[in-house]
Amino acid sequence: MELHDKEFLEYVVKAIVSNPEDVSVDRSVDEMGVLLTLKINPADMGYVIGRRGQTAQAIRTLLKIVGAKNSARVNLKIYDPNGGQRPHREDRPEQVATDSVDLSSVEDLSI
Repeated sequence: MELHDKEFLEYVVKAIVSNPEDVSVDRSVDEMGVLLTLKINPADMGYVIGRRGQTAQAIRTLLKIVGAKNSARVNLKIYDPNGGQRPHREDRPEQVATDSVDLSSVEDLSI
């Protein structure tokens, strides 16, 4: 299997993220199998995880198929420098409303 699993993971993730130059994969082998640790730009974390973790789960499933084809167990760890914690509200950038609401049209709705 050599490094086909690592190359495959890099290829898939670089196609998903906005900062492909920040993608790196560390590969380690132990008695549990192959562990791939994915490091990406924190701004791209949402793209790789996906809604409710669906994208990450799909990538893990594909890696298990690649591993099964080569008689190896492949696991994926996504490195998160924040430890899985979302930034506090005061640390997040302010969101600016792009649309303004015309209150006179809201009053015309007669709700």
